[in-house]
Amino acid sequence: MKSTILILIGLLIFSCGSDNNNDYTPIPEEQTIDFSNILTIDFDNLHNYSNQSIPNYIIKDNTTPGNEITNEVATLGRILFYDKNLSADNTIACASCHKQSLAFTDNVQASSGINGLTSRHSMRLVNARFGVEAKFFWDERAINLETQTTMPIQDHVEMGFSGENGDENFNDLIAKLELTEYYPALFNFAFGSEDITELRIQNALAQFVRSIQSFDSKYDVGRALANNDGQPFTNFSPQENQGKQLFLQPPVYNNQGVRINGGLGCAGCHQAPEFDIDPNSLNNGMIGSIASNIPDLNVTRSPSLRDVVKADGSANGLFMHNGSLTTLDQVLEHYNSISLTNNSNIDPRLSPGGEGQNLNLTEDEKQAVIAFLQTLGGTDVYTNEKWSNPFIQ
Repeated sequence: MKSTILILIGLLIFSCGSDNNNDYTPIPEEQTIDFSNILTIDFDNLHNYSNQSIPNYIIKDNTTPGNEITNEVATLGRILFYDKNLSADNTIACASCHKQSLAFTDNVQASSGINGLTSRHSMRLVNARFGVEAKFFWDERAINLETQTTMPIQDHVEMGFSGENGDENFNDLIAKLELTEYYPALFNFAFGSEDITELRIQNALAQFVRSIQSFDSKYDVGRALANNDGQPFTNFSPQENQGKQLFLQPPVYNNQGVRINGGLGCAGCHQAPEFDIDPNSLNNGMIGSIASNIPDLNVTRSPSLRDVVKADGSANGLFMHNGSLTTLDQVLEHYNSISLTNNSNIDPRLSPGGEGQNLNLTEDEKQAVIAFLQTLGGTDVYTNEKWSNPFIQ
C-alpha cells in the first residue's frame, strides 16, 4: 500500500545568458509526498465512492448539481471528517459526534463540543443522499448538505471557529490547514490546485457523507425479489410482513382521532424504499428540548430510517432530536398517543380531525413494526474501511 501522492512542483530555473537575473522558466517536476506515517490511505488504489452499487428501486437523490461524487474528493472528505484539526483546540472532529459503529450518530444525548454540549442529538448520516429533502439539520436551517458541513465548524460550542466570543474565524481555519503538512498536497490531489477554500471543504465533506450508504439489509434482499413494497416479501417472517403492512398502510380513524382500522401510516412521512423524511413534514409531536424548558417546535426533519437499529435490533444510540427515547418500543408509544399541548406546528397527519392521533396499538402490532424496522439494518456500513478513520492510530 502506498500512502503517497504524486504532485507537480514548479521549479524556478533561471535563464542562462540573460541580463535580467529575475528571468526564469517554470519547469514542472514530479515529486512524491509520503503520508504513510499519517494516513492509511492507498492513493494509488482509492476506495470506490463514485460508482457504488445502488438498487434500481432507489430513485431519490439530493446530490447538489456540480458536486457529484468523485473518488479523489470523497477521499479528501473522509480525511477532513476524521481530522480534529478542524476544531479550534484540536480535540473534536465531525466523527467525534457521528460514529461509524453507530450508523454515524452518537451514543449520548448531547455531544461534546469544545465549549460545551450540543443543543440537539447528533443525527444519523446513513443514506443522507437518498431523499427528496435537500435541507439538513433537525430544523432544516441548512439549504443543502454542502452548507451544513461547515456550520458545526463555525459554531462556538461545537468546533469553535465562529469568529465570535473571542473565537478565531473560518479564515483562520483555512490558514491553519494551509500550514498542516498534508492538506496543500491533498487539495491539489482532489481539485488540481493547492487552494484551500470553504467551498472546497464543503464539497469534499458533502461528497464523503453522501457516499455513506446502506443497502445490504434483509429488507433489500426481500425488495429485490418483489415487484413492489406492498406484496409480502418471501424472505420475511409473518411478523415482519405484518409489520411492513402496518408501516405502509394509512390508518382509518373515528371522529375522535382513534384508529379503528388500517395501518399506522408511518410511510406517510417515511416513504419506502428510501425511508427518508417527506420534505413537507411538520413537527412530529416531540417538542422537548435538551438544554431548556422552551418547547422545540422547529424540528421538522429526521434522518432516514435505514439503520435506525442494527440488524440484531441493538440501538444506534438514542432516538429523536432530543435523545429522550432509548428504545423503538418507546418511539412507537410516542406515536401511539400524540399530544397537541403547546404544539402549534404539529404535522396534520398526526392530528386527524384536529385531535392528537391515537393509534390504539396492540402489543402484537407494536412488536411486528419493531421486527420490520429491524430488517432495515445492514452490516457493511458499520465496518467498511472506506468510511473509517484514515489516520494512523
